[in-house]
Amino acid sequence: MAEPTRRVGVGYALAPKKQQSFIQVSLLNLARSRGIDLIRIDTNKPLVDQGPFDCVLHKLRGEDWKKQLEDYSAKYPNALIIDSPEAIERLHNRISMLEVVSELKIENETESFGIPKQIVIYDWDTLLDPCAWGEGLKFPVIAKPLVADGSAKSHKMSLVFNKDGLSKLKPPIVLQEFVNHGGVIFKVYVVGDYVKCVKRKSLPDVSEEKLGSLEGSLSFSQVSNITTSERNDDKYYEMMDLEDADMPPQSFITDIARGIQRVTKLHLFNFDVIRDTKIGNRYLVIDINYFPGYAKMPSYETVLTDFFWDVLNKKETALGNLQVISCEKEARKLVGNNACEGTDGPLPVSPLSREETENPIQV
Repeated sequence: MAEPTRRVGVGYALAPKKQQSFIQVSLLNLARSRGIDLIRIDTNKPLVDQGPFDCVLHKLRGEDWKKQLEDYSAKYPNALIIDSPEAIERLHNRISMLEVVSELKIENETESFGIPKQIVIYDWDTLLDPCAWGEGLKFPVIAKPLVADGSAKSHKMSLVFNKDGLSKLKPPIVLQEFVNHGGVIFKVYVVGDYVKCVKRKSLPDVSEEKLGSLEGSLSFSQVSNITTSERNDDKYYEMMDLEDADMPPQSFITDIARGIQRVTKLHLFNFDVIRDTKIGNRYLVIDINYFPGYAKMPSYETVLTDFFWDVLNKKETALGNLQVISCEKEARKLVGNNACEGTDGPLPVSPLSREETENPIQV
C-alpha cells in the first residue's frame, strides 16, 4: 500500500486503563511508519485548543466531553470523530443495546439469530414476583445492571437459580434468560470493514436435573472460581471443551456485524454471541460493546492502522462515507422482552472514571 502524501494526526482521548492497554509501542510504530501519528489528547485542557487533528478517537463520557466534541467539530468541520456520542450512548443501556438486533434484516437459509428473553425491572415488588415477569422467562436467569457504561458496577452480574437468589439484587436491573450454550461464547470484533470472530470459555451449562439443588445465586466471579474438578463433574455443571466448539459460519457472523454497523452507525465495537445447544443452528446476541479490548485481538496493530489509513486517506469511499460528528438526538423506545425469532430483524462524573472491565467469565 502506498504511503500517504502527507502525515496525518489521530488524537486519542481514552481513560487511563484503556490508554495503557490500547496504545502500545507496536501500534505507535506501525502507524508512524504509515504516516499516521497517534497523539494523546490532554483531557485537562479544552479539546478545541489542541491539535488540529485529522481524526479524534475517543472513549469518554459526560455532557462536558460531548460539548467539547461539538465545539471541536464546529471549529474543524473536516475532522473525523470516531464515533458519535449519540451512537455510542445506545449501547449504554442493556435494553436499547439489544434492540439493535431486532432491527437487522438478514436472510440466511441455515442459521437463525435473535436475543435471549429479557425484562427490565425497576421495583422490588416486580423483582420478587416471578409471575410478574411475563411469559417465557424462568430460572435460571442472569441478572445484569440496566446501565452498561463500562464502570465496575455495570459488570456486577449474577446467575440466579431460584427466587431466594433475587433478594441480593438491586433494581433497576435486567433479567435475561440463561441459555445453555456449551460453555463457549463467540466474541466478534469489528473495526470498520474488518470482522474477526474468536471463541472463549463462558458460563458452564446448567442441567435441568440439578437446577433444583442449586442455591440462590452466584456472582460471575464466584462462578469463575469453581474448581476445575467441579466444573467437569456432571453432577454439577456440564461443560464443552473449548477446542471442540465449531465456529459459526464466517459469512453469517459478518452479515450480523454489517447489520449492527448499519443500524448503530458505529465503526469500533464488538458483540458476544452464543449458540443455543437445544437448537444447534440458532445464535443469540447477548451483548454489544463500544471500543472493546482490541489489544487482545490477533494482529490488532495492523487492523487498527489499516482502519486509520482507510478513513483518513479514502474519506470519499471508506466505510460508506464516515461522517463528522452528529449529536442530534433520536427518539427511542425501550422494549422489555423481545426475542427475534427466525432471521427477521436487523451523572455527572469525570469521564476518566469510566472504563470497561472484562469479566473472567464471559456471558
